[in-house]
Amino acid sequence: MNIIETRNLIKDYALGKTTVHALRGIDMDIEKGDLLSIVGPSGSGKTTLLNIIGCIDKPTAGSVRVNGQEVSTLRDKQITDLRLNHIGFIFQTFNLIQVLSALENVEFPLLLMKNYSTAEVAAKANELIDAVGLTEFKKHKPTELSGGQRQRVAIARALVTQPDLVLADEPTANLDSVTGAQILDLMQEMNKRLNTTFIFSTHDMNVLKYARTSVKIKDGVIAKE
Repeated sequence: MNIIETRNLIKDYALGKTTVHALRGIDMDIEKGDLLSIVGPSGSGKTTLLNIIGCIDKPTAGSVRVNGQEVSTLRDKQITDLRLNHIGFIFQTFNLIQVLSALENVEFPLLLMKNYSTAEVAAKANELIDAVGLTEFKKHKPTELSGGQRQRVAIARALVTQPDLVLADEPTANLDSVTGAQILDLMQEMNKRLNTTFIFSTHDMNVLKYARTSVKIKDGVIAKE
């Protein structure tokens, strides 16, 4: 079963009087439970593709199906519910809430879901904070953490809801090699244990070693092997 299907995906941006063709007709079928890396140079369209798959951005043309649902037919509330309940995001820029502690940032998606008791929220968030090696830093605010530590908080937040799909834009870019390997081990374990689908954009060869499937993108198109 495919968790993601894209057909003739096109995305254009207006940059002054110039039109930037970020995606030029992407066709992809991604199976549920895959661990997929999207590889390509800066400006190739990797982040744009992830944002469209994650329903953060809309294509100029073409179609995207997530969990069998054609995204263009969904209302705003349905898209919000899809992102909240089924998709986890790991951004290069972390996107943490600055006024919340590390633990509270991880708890936040669970609180939005409104499906868990206070005790369950705390237990799940603490489990993930411990798993990414931040037990001693759970009360620290993002401004009190290093870049690598903030990335680990972001990863814990993405995984805490046990989503069907996790989208990761350069997930190890701000981590040293040892911490990066630990994070990849954690993701691989969740991929195997819970059948969570992971899609990475990356330049990191260590990430490629963990991927089951790899796709190369260049100038907005899938590059032929």
